Amino acid sequence: MYGRRFALTWDYRGRFARHLSDHVVVALADGAGWEVEFWPFSVKQTRRADGQPSIWDDPGPSVSFLAMQVGLVVRDRFPEHFLAVHAAIFAARHDEGLDLRQEDVLRRVLARNRVDADAVFDDVASGAAVETYRREHERSVANYRVFGVPTLIAGERAAFVRLMHGPAGDPGAARRTVERLLELVVGWPELNELKDTTIPPSGR
Repeated sequence: MYGRRFALTWDYRGRFARHLSDHVVVALADGAGWEVEFWPFSVKQTRRADGQPSIWDDPGPSVSFLAMQVGLVVRDRFPEHFLAVHAAIFAARHDEGLDLRQEDVLRRVLARNRVDADAVFDDVASGAAVETYRREHERSVANYRVFGVPTLIAGERAAFVRLMHGPAGDPGAARRTVERLLELVVGWPELNELKDTTIPPSGR
């Protein structure tokens, strides 16, 4: 998948998913020539005990289940608005502390980004987005053994990544960060795991 192509998993609950997603979104908005696929993933589903119904059948009070469906509809039906909406939903959750289970919160995000909220929620109501969510989550688990977000998938390799910070609006830093990660994932197959034993003092 890599040359200039890679995929990235996301779940709007994830702070680290937000950091890497922001790097990718900021760089793409600045003209980075990558072809990026955004794949939905449910962290909550991976934590279901044996015998429990899947999140697709019984989401319960999931923080991101509705938001993920909204993101998928925008990705597939309004792709020209996806990056802006995607970043805005993350910001609503992690910067504004808003409840993504509330339809009106998501409608405001859509309206601010000039997306027809009624059309999006009509698609959500059809149930098609849930099936897309299930199918793409299960594909990433089956094909790449994905277990969390964000996972960067390039070529035949997949790597779970944690960045401590987003790009703070700096497209140069965003590009360098993503390219460095891709070089580690694709260009150095000998590296299987690198993990700090502590969180650096600057981490937040």
